[in-house]
Amino acid sequence: MKNILLAFCAVILLASCSSVNGLKSKSGASQASLNNSSWTLATEVKGTAPTLLISGDRISGNAGCNNYFSTEINLDPTAGNFSVKNIGSTRKMCDNMDVETNFLKMLDATTKYVVKDNVLELYKDNLLLLRFNKM
Repeated sequence: MKNILLAFCAVILLASCSSVNGLKSKSGASQASLNNSSWTLATEVKGTAPTLLISGDRISGNAGCNNYFSTEINLDPTAGNFSVKNIGSTRKMCDNMDVETNFLKMLDATTKYVVKDNVLELYKDNLLLLRFNKM
């Protein structure tokens, strides 16, 4: 009986792994170039919606309160790779700094992107972190 239960659990585990692998077709596939594009966060937030501006090898925008920027960006449309390191920003204080702090953390954690029509989605592996609408 114990062996039957273990075998059943193994089958369920294998089935769940194969369904997770099916997600790889969405992120990590060839994507449209993001060069010279402007985006605004699609999720409604308290205060100013964060923006993402991509131009060449740099990003910039507003994180909800402060302006941010980075020249350490890795964009690879052939594989859908997207990563940003060493994000800098201005330092003024606003009422709701949680939006900005979380936005910058998620932007820093991004590894992949998907563009469909006028929507940009940023992922950490297969986990959706941020969704933007084209400006």
